[in-house]
Amino acid sequence: MSVHPISSSRPDPVQQAKIHLAAAHRLACFHDLEEGIDNHFTMTVPGYTDRYLILPFGLHWSEARTNDMIVFDESGQTLEGVGVVELSAQCIHAPIHRITGAKVVLHTHQTWAVALNMLKNNRLLPASQTASFFYGHIAYDDHYAGTADTLDEGERLATLMGKNHVMFMKNHGVLVVGNTVAQAYRRLYKLERVCRAQLLAMGSGQPLEVLSDAIVAQVQAPPADDRHTRTEREHLFFDAMMRVLDRELPGYAD
Repeated sequence: MSVHPISSSRPDPVQQAKIHLAAAHRLACFHDLEEGIDNHFTMTVPGYTDRYLILPFGLHWSEARTNDMIVFDESGQTLEGVGVVELSAQCIHAPIHRITGAKVVLHTHQTWAVALNMLKNNRLLPASQTASFFYGHIAYDDHYAGTADTLDEGERLATLMGKNHVMFMKNHGVLVVGNTVAQAYRRLYKLERVCRAQLLAMGSGQPLEVLSDAIVAQVQAPPADDRHTRTEREHLFFDAMMRVLDRELPGYAD
């Protein structure tokens, strides 16, 4: 299998971050995880802890390009590039980056995850192999209080997030973090699929077969003789997805 040229060319870390972030926006369109110009994907600028990359507000995610990415700080000031950061993106993402140390923060209102979060009991159950990977790594914000327009709200969410990978936001959406765009986007993609599977199974009216804690632990533990580490799997996944973009929605690396 050929290696994606972006991975093999090894651009500088900031350029690589911009390329991957632009690709993630377009992939979100391809996978129906977006709301046009709304929701937010951010990444800490490599080499910094207090500067963040984001697509400027007003651009449709399907037209995201590497050179469109701007750099902003927690005050909301644009430090590099042309455009502005949307208020709720500043208020939610900057504190989560700062407090949790997450390099990548992805927030969406994707359909199946939102549908599950509209239920009074919105817990994701380990009723499938893929869902088992999320078990024990989800924080739940059970009290929607309106749109985020202060940094205090982002700090509240960051405290609630803790060391978890995912946050379910009741009546709102989901938030996923990761060390790389590849890791975070893979989590976001798989999360939507397991939310859809659970809701479809619930719609049958039959009881769900929830896996035992012992089986979940076995699923989450990587085999000693696995040929690929989790990190390798994440990068192989994202490289494959970028090859899909090269065919179906090229231009993200411009």
